[in-house]
Amino acid sequence: MGEKIISTSVNIVKRTNFRFVALLMILIVMTLSTADRASISIAGIGMQKQLHLSKTSMGIIMSAFSWAYAFGQIPAGAIGDKIGSKKSILIGVVFWSVATLIMGISSWIYISFLMLVILEILLGIFETPVGPSSGRILASWFPGSERGIAGSIFNTGQYVSLVIFTPLTGFLAYRFGWQWVYIAMGAIGLIVAVAWKAFFYVPSKHPKANADEIEYIRAGGGLVDLDSNLKTANKEKFNFKDIGKLFKSRMLVGIFLSQYCINTITYFYLTWFPTYLVQQRGFSILHAGLVASLPAICGCFGGLSSGFISDFILKRTNNLSIARKIPITMGLLLSSSIILCNYVSTNVLVIMLMSLAFFGKGFGSLGWTVIGDAAPKKILGVTGGVFNGLGNLAGIVTPIVIGIIIDRTASFNGALVYVGAHAIIAVLSYWLIVGKIERLEIE
Repeated sequence: MGEKIISTSVNIVKRTNFRFVALLMILIVMTLSTADRASISIAGIGMQKQLHLSKTSMGIIMSAFSWAYAFGQIPAGAIGDKIGSKKSILIGVVFWSVATLIMGISSWIYISFLMLVILEILLGIFETPVGPSSGRILASWFPGSERGIAGSIFNTGQYVSLVIFTPLTGFLAYRFGWQWVYIAMGAIGLIVAVAWKAFFYVPSKHPKANADEIEYIRAGGGLVDLDSNLKTANKEKFNFKDIGKLFKSRMLVGIFLSQYCINTITYFYLTWFPTYLVQQRGFSILHAGLVASLPAICGCFGGLSSGFISDFILKRTNNLSIARKIPITMGLLLSSSIILCNYVSTNVLVIMLMSLAFFGKGFGSLGWTVIGDAAPKKILGVTGGVFNGLGNLAGIVTPIVIGIIIDRTASFNGALVYVGAHAIIAVLSYWLIVGKIERLEIE
């Protein structure tokens, strides 16, 4: 008799990929938050006319957001640790959307310079959870082998927002008035809040992510249990003296300084760039909204490509400092080309130079990657909060300084020199101050 062959069927369960849904959700939140803070760049043109505000006053309004945003980074991180990433971002989206709606609706009831400043401060307060909590989400949902590209995709939200929302807000301001910019953004924000509550989960509580995906993330260093039990989790506490130790590191001081300079470029685009196009280059508000999206598209490509190139250099040279500094240097030197806009007469060349500068800004924005390389493990999150907070001080200083320059010179020429010079300072900081990039160890 022949041997009996027993047929067995094996069910092969494929690993789910819900980590990419989580990435999509924080990308949407990042895009929305950047669009909300950038709304002032379009709405401010009509706002300035209605309230008869000087450029300096507009600069103060534009910077009000950053006062709260910069100084709220470390407290926001602490709150995220206490209540979890999902809840902290949900609360933030709901309340900043309400503040945005009030900004639009109140203009038909009562609006003043002081009220606009207060509402921008509230907007800044409620947007503070985005950075720290999104960092926690990236750490919990992605293994180390995927975290770099995931972080790069997340970071493109600041460029995607300008590509999508600058033309939209430009159209709304042109067709209906500046108030509708804030009403539309507030309504979109509340819709995003509903979607966030319905579709975002931390890994340990996701109803559909299978065990294979969770184990894959855990095996790769992902902190899948980060928010699993917030009440009983044993969290390592840090001493506030540890923050002081960060400033004893020449490397980190140079990195912090460079991030401030890079954000100076960012905040020019988020605040004064459309006004520059309208008042110095003669664009309509509608056309300014459309044209302003072109540099953002270039910045998006720059931001995505730099991470790949930096990792490629690292594999070829095994030199972390060179792998990070070369893209940063190349990108920021391109950003300094914004100064050349003062010496060309045609609008086509201006937009080309602005696009080149913003591509360079995106290409050179490896600060979060460098912090991941250099921050002490003991207080990595806190170091990120200090880094982001100091960097966003540029959002306080830049709009005001540019407003003063324009008021005193009746021209944007000095403002463009101011912005371009910061790109050069950032390059010098990396080469003359930062030195070797390596993990800082503190006791």
